[in-house]
Amino acid sequence: MRSIVKLAAPAAVAALLLAACGTTGGDETSSGSGTSGGGSCPDGISIGFFGALTGPNANLGVNINNGVKLAVKEHNAESGACQVTVTPYDSQGDQNQAQGLAQQAIGDEKVVGIVGPAFSGESKVADPIFAEAGIVGITPSATNPALAENGWKTFFRVLGNDATQGPAAADYITGTLGKQKVYVIDDASEYGKGLADLVREGLGAADIKDNTIQTGQTDFSAVVADIRASGADAVFFGGYYAEGGLLLKQMREGGLSSDQVAFISDDGAKDEGLITAAGAANAEGAIVTCPCLPPDKAGGTFTADYTAEYGTAPATYSAEGYDAASILLDGIAEGNYTREALLEYVAGYDQPGVTKQLKFDDKGEPSEISVWAYKVEGGQIVADQEIETS
Repeated sequence: MRSIVKLAAPAAVAALLLAACGTTGGDETSSGSGTSGGGSCPDGISIGFFGALTGPNANLGVNINNGVKLAVKEHNAESGACQVTVTPYDSQGDQNQAQGLAQQAIGDEKVVGIVGPAFSGESKVADPIFAEAGIVGITPSATNPALAENGWKTFFRVLGNDATQGPAAADYITGTLGKQKVYVIDDASEYGKGLADLVREGLGAADIKDNTIQTGQTDFSAVVADIRASGADAVFFGGYYAEGGLLLKQMREGGLSSDQVAFISDDGAKDEGLITAAGAANAEGAIVTCPCLPPDKAGGTFTADYTAEYGTAPATYSAEGYDAASILLDGIAEGNYTREALLEYVAGYDQPGVTKQLKFDDKGEPSEISVWAYKVEGGQIVADQEIETS
């Protein structure tokens, strides 16, 4: 496997797989499963990427997709590798598009596994479709805890969920930052509200006021006025960077300085888009939490390879996207060319990745989790500290 030390993949066999490749059901002819597959490397075998490549929160999806493409490029360059392509499904982060895109993915026999869906809302729609079709999905970023509670045998994720991040964020706000009057806002999304509710629970009496905004909202003047009237010393925003950045901008321009009211958000806001929307001066000192590893702490040569490939350092979820793709590619390298075989392979996976040891429990949750706090410093989002989790 290639996750940290790049080893040669097993030699691919020359003949084409029968037309049943990539489907589920009793007519499959490839016997690959577990750690050794069977059959021949099929022409055009593909893994899908399901997430936002355009739209207001596209940066997060592009980060993941870049990690996926790097993993595929490295896989294809190995001697004798079964050549794999990436099929993109651009959801724009809109769960209303997820059903149609999921149907496209399961209808393409060449697609044997999915990296994604990237966001929790679209995952709620697409994952039951993947489960019915028997196509494995490994998300590098969808963190709503409920996704793992649906009995979907095809669902896996490579980072911790919000049942860990929410309490960790609350502990960081009250413990490390010493804030005791927290105004909690969510964006009403599957992800944002789910996480904000967990932060509210973790804050207890320190949660002095709650509010909800809408995705796409741009005027937060009434919210800013309410924050001021509440006497809050911190704001937690559960949502994505597009709205989070504008909220932060209007807070600071409305006279709520960082000395008066700290701004804390989540992994959905952990992107340079937060700084762009808020303005560098307004964003300075903002905190975001994430169950993702700081990119510069990724193992092996990942950071150097990514930077050489794209001319920029890896960003939020890039390494997790690489790891998710690497699991699927390792399975393909070992001859698991059908959806059924690849699903069985992923369920039993236990190998080091660039972010952590990659192994899943029976609900598809990772065996290792961590939560980090990041801060905006000098116009950049940099790691502050790992938050202790229980």
